[in-house]
Amino acid sequence: MPVDIKQTPPGGNLRDFLDIVDYIYRDDPNFVRPLDMDLKGKLSPKNPFFEHAEGVIFTAYRNGWCVGRCTAQLDRAYVERYQENTGFFGYLDTINDEDVAKALLDAAAEWLAARGCTRMRGPFMLSTSDTEVGCLIDGFDTPPAVMMAHHRPYQAGLIEKAGLAKMKDAYAWRYPIGDIPKRARKAHELVQAMPNVVARQVDAKNVERDVRIFMDVYNDAWSDNWGFIPMTEAELAKMAKEMKLILDPNLTLIVEIDGVPAGVSFALPNLNEIIADLNGKLFPIGLPKLLWRLKFSPPQSARLIILGIRKKYRNMKKYAALSTYIYSEIDQNAFRAGYKWGELSWTLEDNHPVNLGIKFMGGKIYKRYRFFERDL
Repeated sequence: MPVDIKQTPPGGNLRDFLDIVDYIYRDDPNFVRPLDMDLKGKLSPKNPFFEHAEGVIFTAYRNGWCVGRCTAQLDRAYVERYQENTGFFGYLDTINDEDVAKALLDAAAEWLAARGCTRMRGPFMLSTSDTEVGCLIDGFDTPPAVMMAHHRPYQAGLIEKAGLAKMKDAYAWRYPIGDIPKRARKAHELVQAMPNVVARQVDAKNVERDVRIFMDVYNDAWSDNWGFIPMTEAELAKMAKEMKLILDPNLTLIVEIDGVPAGVSFALPNLNEIIADLNGKLFPIGLPKLLWRLKFSPPQSARLIILGIRKKYRNMKKYAALSTYIYSEIDQNAFRAGYKWGELSWTLEDNHPVNLGIKFMGGKIYKRYRFFERDL
């Protein structure tokens, strides 16, 4: 039977797009359906991302039944920053069918080519600065952490058969909380003894201010990283609003040197531990369940998303142990708050200094994600 592709604009009817995962992952005990409200927000024209980007939503059908989905998006901020006509696809989930995957990716490629793109990369949901990126290629035996992707083992192979090739891989690291290696503890003590180094948590009453500090340090620390795009003011405000809902100050850290913010670290409670049975729905009973669990049966794991140090201090031998200090501080705070383990994600396979630093702290790779690309 032929594969029919339906095109929907951001903000359109997403019912099939959202619900197809129930069929694709129907017998996968490790799949956690993201909250529909969150996904609708990302794919809404009100998302500040679409102030500098445009996108489209695709769903695939056989004999009237939805059998797959994906998006295509063109980020003008990326094109301007890197001077390359590259577009992206994301949210690719299909049944195990070569024709379905190819039809969706061809539709994304055609849409991007019509807008002047000469290359397509993905999966990215939605941009290269998002946390939920890549196609899972290893680590199917455990659930994804909050805002991380999960796929069927066949998905990467279908992407390759559709004409895309590996670009690079990314790692997710798992580490025990409260078990800092001895040499890391020594590095922590070295920085802690410096009177001009002061660490504090995010102030829950001044989240907007502290999010701005985070992004200022982050934009400096990550500016040379592959695919990095600075946040706009609107995206910054959106992040601050969302952080208020799930913020645990124990999982945050701002480090100042001589009164100047020099390093930051930010982790999220792993909400996937407590939303798996909600099937993406907050209403009518999902939200009360979530709020009760956050208070009385909170997640025992967290996902470290940001750990960054201004370039100025990375080049000072005196502060060589600053990243270890930040990691150790947030680890101790998380341990006291009752967290058992953490995920650090994601890092690129060719970011050797960062990967060595994570190994130094006892982290082990437990999931791998792949980025693909093809010329258009």
